[in-house]
Amino acid sequence: MLITIIELLVVLLALYLGSRYGSLALGAIAGLGLAILVFDHGLKPGTPPTNVIYIIVAAVTCAGILQASGGMDWLIQIAEKLLRRHPRQITFFAPICTFFLTVLVGTGHVMYTLMPIIADVSLKKGIRPERPCAIASVASMIAIVCSPISAAVVAFSTISALNGFHITIPQIVMVTIPSCLAGVLVAAAWSTRRGLDLDKDPEFQARIATQAGRDYVYGKTETTLNKTITPKAKRAVYIFLGTIVLIVILACLHNFLPAFDTVRAIDGAKDVLLPTGKTVTPEKLAGAGIVMAGITEKVPKPIDMYLVIQIILITSAALMIIFCDAKPKSAVAGNVWQSGMVAVVAIYGIAWLANTFFGAHMDNIKELLGTMVSEYRWTIALMFFIFSVLINSQAAVLVSLLPVAYGLGIPGWVLLGVLPCAYGYFFIPNYPTDIATVNMDRSGTTKIGKFVLNHSFMVPGLICVAVSTVVCYLLASIFF
Repeated sequence: MLITIIELLVVLLALYLGSRYGSLALGAIAGLGLAILVFDHGLKPGTPPTNVIYIIVAAVTCAGILQASGGMDWLIQIAEKLLRRHPRQITFFAPICTFFLTVLVGTGHVMYTLMPIIADVSLKKGIRPERPCAIASVASMIAIVCSPISAAVVAFSTISALNGFHITIPQIVMVTIPSCLAGVLVAAAWSTRRGLDLDKDPEFQARIATQAGRDYVYGKTETTLNKTITPKAKRAVYIFLGTIVLIVILACLHNFLPAFDTVRAIDGAKDVLLPTGKTVTPEKLAGAGIVMAGITEKVPKPIDMYLVIQIILITSAALMIIFCDAKPKSAVAGNVWQSGMVAVVAIYGIAWLANTFFGAHMDNIKELLGTMVSEYRWTIALMFFIFSVLINSQAAVLVSLLPVAYGLGIPGWVLLGVLPCAYGYFFIPNYPTDIATVNMDRSGTTKIGKFVLNHSFMVPGLICVAVSTVVCYLLASIFF
């Protein structure tokens, strides 16, 4: 037991140091922890989450090409027009815009262009920018579990299928979208009255007391409306939206996908005695692709959905390059592609480290948590949330913990119900979107407090995740 605790501390220390240094360090330092567990403690290396990584690469490439084509600017312009048309309701409309942008694009980092506009519209209308900005940042991140092309959603579908809970991507988002949207709206309602109004806020009034300070806060108008949107940029958006619709349709019509022969064990078949005297199960023979009369057989199997998604996404990127004049070099230089590649490295290291630790100590984990989780299934939500606080990635949380959760005997519908809890990294405000939001709010009302945890994202984040989880759990229990 002492050795297990020491190895757990190695994992937690690697995650802590990685989050402290940020960016690529999260995956790299996780790799250092993996090296200690393997070479010093002799643990068998787990399996890197390659399927999830490939999907992230495909999705980020597609979204990056969309940004390079100018299509992302058009989506942001549409959102900006809505915000400027209804400035008094910006505390509600801002998070709704960031929420659905993430649902469409599959990454919350699309909010970087919109956030300065949210702050600008708020200031010009005399609304405390902290109110819409904080919840808009939270909404952009929790929406990741609602996007049909996000790695988190695809990972949940893929890993669940491997553990006997067959659920399609449309079925997942059918539950998560209304649930998380309810959480966003409740948190937005709370945010409408948070903090002092600007004319009563002594800190804000001190900031604009001088002409230089006033010019800094009010002098610059942030907008994307002056950008020219070309027909090719609009064409790229249509291709991208068509891609999402096609993925959803194929996920619903899985039996219509191309099918290829695969070997499976025949029900009721007995173990096979080899000439060496050893026995082998029909399942192992099937896994090796060996066909034996009465033991295994060839059957057509539709192509896996995670492969379909990758093929469609990179095809979409190719179409935008060919027909929409999207420059690959511009895509690589964009923040969507760069932040996505950082996520790839983080998930690669973190999930591999977690899989190695949990794989080596699954029996101990079942012994420690089995009784509690079997009696109080919802407690798995706390594991999701705590792990997310440490590693800043919903996809990494699911890749690391879903196999453990299924191993503990937790039903798939329960795990679907607590899916919003995979977003907990607002708790410590070190994630790029939160830091960017603080920097983009020129009023200084969106901030990180002296004690770190007393920051602008804490309460709206907790409200949003709590409400989303309760609604999601209820919907999952009803439908599944």
